[in-house]
Amino acid sequence: MSVLVTDQGFAPAPQVNAVALAEIANHQGAVDLLHTDAPEALLPYLADLTLIRIAFPAFSDGRAFTIGHRLRALGYKGHLRAMGPVIADQYPMARRTGFDDVEIPDEMAARQPEAQWKSRANWKAHDYQSRLRA
Repeated sequence: MSVLVTDQGFAPAPQVNAVALAEIANHQGAVDLLHTDAPEALLPYLADLTLIRIAFPAFSDGRAFTIGHRLRALGYKGHLRAMGPVIADQYPMARRTGFDDVEIPDEMAARQPEAQWKSRANWKAHDYQSRLRA
């Protein structure tokens, strides 16, 4: 099981029927990308995809942030989900780089309860530029 983190807090993560990039031709609207996959490989499919999940292998590996940002720059308008051991401190960065939500393992949710994530839900107000302007 896993937990879905949104700006509103925790919810059970829904079951998703996603394919890996290697099987993208057989997708049914959802694909799972690894942190090493090239987002440009999805260009012919972007308009048909409703959900892209990008795997974070560890909280210390930020390559998935770049992939999410690149997908938005390529014009992807659908749902973008970070998936894996993302920590609460990284939630604002995930939202700023284009992710709609984060799917974390139950163990992470137990170690970092909902209140820690919700305290970062106002991600637009807590960037360094906003603090400098104040």
